[in-house]
Amino acid sequence: MTKDLTAGHPLKIIFNFAVPVFFGYLFQQFYNLVDTIIVGQFLGVDALAAVGSTGSLNFFLIGFCMGVCSGFAIPVAQRFGAQDFTSMRQFVFNSWVLIGIISFSMALLTTIFCRSMLSLLKTPENIIGMAHSYFVVILGGIPVILFYNFLAGIIRSVGDSKTPLYFLLISAVLNIGLDLLFIAVFRTGISGAAWATVISQGFSGLLCFFYMKKKFEILRIRKEDKILSTKRMFTLLGIGIPMGLQYSITAVGSVILQWSVNLLGSVYVAAMVTAQKISIFFSTPFDALGTTMATYAGQNVGAKKIERLNPGLFWGCVIGFLYSVSALIILYFFTDNLASLFISKNESPEVIGEVMKNVFYALMANGSTYFLLALVNEVRFMIQGMGFSRLAIFAGLAELVGRSVIAIFLVPIFGFQGAVLASPLAWVLADSFLIPAYFASRKKLIKMLK
Repeated sequence: MTKDLTAGHPLKIIFNFAVPVFFGYLFQQFYNLVDTIIVGQFLGVDALAAVGSTGSLNFFLIGFCMGVCSGFAIPVAQRFGAQDFTSMRQFVFNSWVLIGIISFSMALLTTIFCRSMLSLLKTPENIIGMAHSYFVVILGGIPVILFYNFLAGIIRSVGDSKTPLYFLLISAVLNIGLDLLFIAVFRTGISGAAWATVISQGFSGLLCFFYMKKKFEILRIRKEDKILSTKRMFTLLGIGIPMGLQYSITAVGSVILQWSVNLLGSVYVAAMVTAQKISIFFSTPFDALGTTMATYAGQNVGAKKIERLNPGLFWGCVIGFLYSVSALIILYFFTDNLASLFISKNESPEVIGEVMKNVFYALMANGSTYFLLALVNEVRFMIQGMGFSRLAIFAGLAELVGRSVIAIFLVPIFGFQGAVLASPLAWVLADSFLIPAYFASRKKLIKMLK
């Protein structure tokens, strides 16, 4: 059931591994996408804006947790590449302990301060109540969300990228059904969409747990593996925390940008969230390539096959650039069709027209620079898989600077048209740091192994 990424042509290996990961991430984004479509169609633009107003905070908090999970999977991938299965299981056990502490602590604190965080972001008064009722459920479900992402990361780290996809497919269908049941039938309002997300992801986590326990003999925790090791915990935290902070630091820029867009009014918030949902959906392949490169690098570093890193990164970039062109073409011709999925026809023609126009501006700005995002994800995750995850923090700081400059200086002058330049500038700055950092890390790794 495992897959060795340390042998064979990098293009074939990376492509075959990345495709199931891509569809897995696609269905994970499908949760939020379906939530947004159903909320927009059944509950209106204000409800749609309420969901969108939580997006940057969601990225900040949930992104940190997911980054930690991805980081915890890297030592597992490295030990798998080195064929050291006893040490690998001990890392899995210590990860479980840390995940439990982190997830429940974050869930408790964030649910208590949920409304305060939304107020700090200047969430419009007409939607803050709905935003709170949605977001507090998502925050309370942090342990469930981490449960799935951690297990999926461990399964991928030993080369199985298909099984998490199958389980997410099942839970995506469940999510759609629960969305319609809670919102359209039970009339639970906006909180029903959040409950559907948490329940569905919890179900996929349970499927991963029982599958891993039954199918992966090398991952079954034995009595002798249950050793609380401060050394292994520090190793895990040394990789996981910087990866989590990288997500959070990046998200701080998104939070600042969200604050500046919130001041423009709910129509612009609705346009931003619609564009973000569509853009996230189209940028999912870059996330899949990033996860693939982390596993590829982790296994090859564990096997001491450093000569495979450069060819792997090259072919990963080729795949990313070809997709970038395809995505831009699709967005150019079908933005109106995609945006109409989110906007209720009951809204006035003026509101619909204004939202549609601004969605197009945002998607063209992002889509035309997707090749920069491809580089950000692949190089950053490659560095993390090599064991230099602390460098990712500086890339996150570069993205923070880019988005903050736009939010503070351009949005007050140019409004929404200024806001759409935030991501492209953030990606340029991140790439400017990551590319030389990768070659420096590879050089250092060669010296360490010698």
